[in-house]
Parts: sequence; structure tokens; C-alpha cells
Amino acid sequence: MQRKNIETREDVNFLVTKFYEKVRRDVEIGHFFNETIEDWPEHIEKLTNFWETNLFFVQKYKGNPLMVHAEVDEKMDQTITNYHFGIWLRHWIDTIDTNFIGENAEKAKQRARNISVRMFMTIFENRKRLSAK
Repeated sequence: MQRKNIETREDVNFLVTKFYEKVRRDVEIGHFFNETIEDWPEHIEKLTNFWETNLFFVQKYKGNPLMVHAEVDEKMDQTITNYHFGIWLRHWIDTIDTNFIGENAEKAKQRARNISVRMFMTIFENRKRLSAK
């Protein structure tokens, strides 16, 4: 497949689908997703909305992904680490670099870097809050 810019919702859906195929098979992080997500088609749709909102500034995503991930960390006995986010990010960037090129591809990589830091910081702060109880 020739690489192209991320231009449409279909491109975003392709990216999200290919990314989660990798993540679900990953021995180090796959269990976080496979044990949490009950409806994969719904999750792919939700994440397509999330990334379409992030890349194209159309308001399709509704939710609070930071708190959702903090809740997943609680469910997983606070075992999600920055290392795991690094694996997640590596899969995201690899999926983009394999299939896409251009401004939106670079934007998707940078946004994912920023999001991964914010998510881990939210998890860390949530742990502090829980331990203070």
C-alpha cells in the first residue's frame, strides 16, 4: 500500500483498526485492552470519533478519556506504567508510519505523545487521591 495523508474518517478508521490489531496481540499491553473492552466494534467507532475530532476539529467525540484510563488503572490494580504507554505509543507511531505520511500523520503522532503523557499523569494523580483516602 502506498502511504498517504490522513484525510478522511475512513483513513482514521483504518488507522485505529490497524493500531488495535497490534495492541490486542501485544503480550505486554494487550491484556489491558482485551480484559476491559467488551464491544470492540463500538470501541473502534468511539476511538475513530476521538481521533477524527483531534485531527479534523469536528466535534464527534464525547467522553472523558483521562478519567476512563484512570478507572482502567484502578481495575488493573494500579499496574499501568509509563513503560506501557511507551509501548502503546510505539504501536501508534509504527501504524502511522507504515500507512500514512504528511501533515495529519505528524499531527496524529504529536497528539498521541501529548495524550500519553496527560493520561499517565492523570493516572498518577488518581493514585495519589486514592491513597489519601
